[in-house]
Amino acid sequence: MRVASLHVYPLKGCHRIDLDEAVVEPWGLAGDRRWLPVDADGKLVSQREVRALATVRPRLTEAGVQLSAPGLDDLDVEAVPGPSVEADVWGNRFQATACGPEADAWFSKVAGRDLRLVWMDDPTRRPVEPGWSRPGDVVSAADGYPLLVASASSLDALNGWIAAESSPDEVVPMTRFRPNLVLEGAPAWAEDAWTGRRLRVGDVVLRVANPCARCVMTTTDQESGERRREPLRTLARHRNVDRQLLFAVNAIPDGPGTVRVGDEVALVD
Repeated sequence: MRVASLHVYPLKGCHRIDLDEAVVEPWGLAGDRRWLPVDADGKLVSQREVRALATVRPRLTEAGVQLSAPGLDDLDVEAVPGPSVEADVWGNRFQATACGPEADAWFSKVAGRDLRLVWMDDPTRRPVEPGWSRPGDVVSAADGYPLLVASASSLDALNGWIAAESSPDEVVPMTRFRPNLVLEGAPAWAEDAWTGRRLRVGDVVLRVANPCARCVMTTTDQESGERRREPLRTLARHRNVDRQLLFAVNAIPDGPGTVRVGDEVALVD
């Protein structure tokens, strides 16, 4: 196996950045999901509720992040101290930093509703879900785990089902699943047997926590924000385990390091 592609999502729920190499930190890839849009109560607002977030394109800068979206001037957001606010990602609450009224107004225009932008200034504040982790494991503002690892062969298998049972026009790109690492060279669905095992990616070791249950975000085109019915309809037929539609696996770094496109990947236990 080898790493086929690497991706970070500086703003949770927004467009990706494709990388040739990435630093692995305890809470995920450097720069991944450190900013997030929230409502007045601090609860995460994502593409599940606002598809237009898919059109927000970030660019990491030395000072923080620059954002662009159709019809709006670019916005520079600095990663600097500010008022502390409470953010909520799926019931898990943590302290974050408010990015200010200019950023709030910009995101509200994109979404067509009132939103606030916050920055996770300290990514060690949020523990990984107990039961699938070790004491001290932490995560950024990702849904629950530091890394999402997907298999290109499994996507090929899924798209084969979609083309045969739905329509060739409904096949989906890997971007729908918003992975951090995409691997190639493994048989389709080999990752089903990785739970509780470790992967060596270059000089980094990852613990595979569990399969990832997928939601309506996978039906949203990550370039346009348009929503269709696949891949959930086909996942429901073929990858429904205990009413969870599974694709890709969640992983936790065993330590820091750097991963690169082309790195060899192997199961180590």
